[in-house]
Amino acid sequence: MSKLSIGDPAPIFAAPNQNDEITSLEAYKGKKLVLYFYPKDDTPGCTAESCDLRDNYKKLMAEGYEVLGVSPDNAAKHQKFIAKYELPFSLIADTDHAVAEAYGVWVEKSMYGRKYMGIARTTFLIDENGVISDIIEKVNTKAHTAQILK
Repeated sequence: MSKLSIGDPAPIFAAPNQNDEITSLEAYKGKKLVLYFYPKDDTPGCTAESCDLRDNYKKLMAEGYEVLGVSPDNAAKHQKFIAKYELPFSLIADTDHAVAEAYGVWVEKSMYGRKYMGIARTTFLIDENGVISDIIEKVNTKAHTAQILK
């Protein structure tokens, strides 16, 4: 699905987070990053995925990972989602889907015969040098951390 491959440099981005503060790939230089793209706040799959990452956040940090979520929702929706589920990491408000497009996950989808553009649920693991070390396209929303730490 993604046009990116393992070993490629991760596309550089700068976009607002839930607090309207600009978050960039540069801010994670020297750290490993779990960059997960998901379709929409507060939907069953996206909530399960985000809560699995929340529940295993200490384990991910112990392995040297920071976590950053990306969806087309705006900052206000992200704030509510973070507060409701006590998420310990930031979410990018990719309202113009520029970050999703850069990572090749803004795609045509189909539901009930209707075609529309949306995010293909995908996670990129980015190493300390900004290089993609893994791409998870078949995300298990209830056990995503296990896929990351395999």
